[in-house]
Amino acid sequence: MSRHASQPSALAGIALVVAAVACFATLDTTTKYVSAAVPVLMALWFRYFFQAVATTAVVLPLRGLAVLRTAHPKYQCLRGLLLLLTSLFSFFSLKYMPVGEFTAIVMITPLAITLLAATTLGERVSPLRWLLVAGGFAGTLIIIRPGGSDFNWTLLLPLGLVASNAWFQVLTSKLAQTEDPVTMHFYTGWVGTLVISLALPFVWTPLGSPLLWAALMLMGLMATVGHFLLILAYARAPAATLTPFLYAQIGFAMLGGWLVFSHMPDQWSLLGIALIAVCGAAGGWLTVRESRIVFEPAEA
Repeated sequence: MSRHASQPSALAGIALVVAAVACFATLDTTTKYVSAAVPVLMALWFRYFFQAVATTAVVLPLRGLAVLRTAHPKYQCLRGLLLLLTSLFSFFSLKYMPVGEFTAIVMITPLAITLLAATTLGERVSPLRWLLVAGGFAGTLIIIRPGGSDFNWTLLLPLGLVASNAWFQVLTSKLAQTEDPVTMHFYTGWVGTLVISLALPFVWTPLGSPLLWAALMLMGLMATVGHFLLILAYARAPAATLTPFLYAQIGFAMLGGWLVFSHMPDQWSLLGIALIAVCGAAGGWLTVRESRIVFEPAEA
């Protein structure tokens, strides 16, 4: 393909990935709104059930039962459980944290993957990459500020999300070498739905407000559309081109926090957010250039 022919495709990929992270930021903002009135596990069930049903409605007519074929059913289930754990950390984090700061901390996941690869997978890590990891975690400490007057243990919840999401990304990269991405997405939605359904009878609360019902539907819609747009983006442009644009999610999250909750990060949080964005984007770009792992941004 010529340079001129590939440029429109790359621009389309960038536009799709920016639209995807806008969906994820909308999902996170809506999740924070819903969590004030709806039990977390109930809201989480709605998010997964909508995604599972919508994915099935689109995929089954096109693929039939062939979409269920997998050589690694145990790893598919483990991947679904890891994403469910990630979502659980996400929902509880958003209940207590501003959306912008939460999103920035979550975006250190590519740096956490680097640390994971070095310490448990035995991969060689360059001094530059270690510097980016240190910078990203320094930005996280600036946002959390342990020991400060505003510090609360709930600020540590996103770090649990980062850990579970890092393992999810590593497993995803391994499965993607042999498994169909559509099959992976199908199993992820239904594993989360079936597991969280076990808790639903114990947390169900009648919802009298049509606005809450609409917000729950919006959560499921944004999760489904966001993932679909990511798939389309990576089909049109290489990950090395798209990775830096994933960090636009921080900007969308800050905008959502300001519009819905009238919250803007203070100057120290803005410094931490900027440090994470710069180090994370650079580290993520290096990662995909080396063809290790294609990072998918975490969302609720």
